[in-house]
Parts: sequence; C-alpha cells; structure tokens
Amino acid sequence: MTQDYHSGHFLRRRLLKGFAAGIFTSLLPLTKVFAATLNLPAKLPVTQSVYRISGKAWVNGNKVDMNTRIGPNDTVKTGKNSELVFVVGDHSMLLRGESHLVIQSSANDNSSSAVISSLRLFAGKLLSASRSMGLQIHTPTATIGIRGTGVYLEAGAEKTYFCACYGDVDVSAVNDASSLLTVHSAHHDKPLYIYGHDLPGKCIHEVNRLARPNHSDDELMLVEALAGRTPPFVS
Repeated sequence: MTQDYHSGHFLRRRLLKGFAAGIFTSLLPLTKVFAATLNLPAKLPVTQSVYRISGKAWVNGNKVDMNTRIGPNDTVKTGKNSELVFVVGDHSMLLRGESHLVIQSSANDNSSSAVISSLRLFAGKLLSASRSMGLQIHTPTATIGIRGTGVYLEAGAEKTYFCACYGDVDVSAVNDASSLLTVHSAHHDKPLYIYGHDLPGKCIHEVNRLARPNHSDDELMLVEALAGRTPPFVS
C-alpha cells in the first residue's frame, strides 16, 4: 500500500479523526493537536533494542528478532521491502529496506549504553533522532555533523538526500572540501542533495522543502517517543 509521507496530508487526516471523536476542547497549536491524536509508545526499556521489525534484518550477519540487542560497533542490514525500528542508548533509528548501516563508538564498548560517535550509512534510508552533540553521519558522498537533531537520509553512490527535520547540522561533501553548509532547521526547513561530483563549492544543492520524500512527522514522534522524548516542533 502506498503511503503519503507529506505531513500536511497526515495532519489533515489526524485532525479529522480527532474532531469526529470530539477529543479537542481547546485551540491547541496544530502540531500539539497532531501529536495528541497519535497512540505513541512508551520509552523502550533499556533491556530492549528492537521495537519493530517488518521483513528481514541482520545484525553482524545474524537474523534480527525481537530479542536482538543492537549496540555500538554493530553492522545492521535490512532486506528488500523491510523496516527496522530500534534504539541504541538514547539514539532512536528507523532503517528502511535494502540499507547498510554501521554504528560506531569512540570506545571499545559494545554495550547498548555506550556512546555512539558516528553512523556510516553505506546505502539505504535512515531516520535518526538523537540529542547527542558531536555525532557524525557518513554516507558515500556526505559528512554530516549532528548537534542534537532529528534527521533523514537516503544514501546512494552518487548522491545523498538529507533533511534536517529539526536542529543544527554541518554538512560537507566528501569529495569537495569547499562544499560546506550549516543548516538550522525548525521543521524540515532546508532539505539537500549532496553530490559526489560537481563543480568546486557546488556539490550541495537545496531541494524544494514541499517535495521531501519518504519520512513523516508521525514517524519522528514515534522514534523520539521510544527514547522518552518529543520533537521540538510539538514542545
């Protein structure tokens, strides 16, 4: 079934359901009304890594089930038409199908409580929410410095699609040190393509923010809820 990921469409459907049920008795900000209509989960227990799996996924070559523990220095892969939602420490992630992600820590500690220093998304699609400062995400064409944000990426060999859903990030092109950009985003304000090859200083291109693909506000609220948080846009 095709899913519409534009937040406006999601919001309208949630609002209609909410008004029909008679649950809104005051004029709340729309994002808070939107959040109120979702049945969000509680914070995931520290003894659990996997919240949801659809299809097939592997950690270090072993097939994932609901009892699988995922931590720094693990390699996570997903099969075609699959999805894995999981938490490592206070970092929540949604990994879509045909993805290859390596989680790295600065220390030789494989426990789920260890601090993640970087993520390497070799291929695929990742929604990530963290409050960690100084975290880096690497793709074949981009390096992204995270300062406590929610982000979405689609990594390919020739280009990376990147959306700072909220927060501050520093973006640079792997093959061109002069292609640099700092983004402050309140709510999907400046999605980007980062290309592997282009003119010097021109490898980063802005994308129409209304055309952002494949991620939604309810997914962001889901992954934040699994870490016991709410996104800034509903605070």
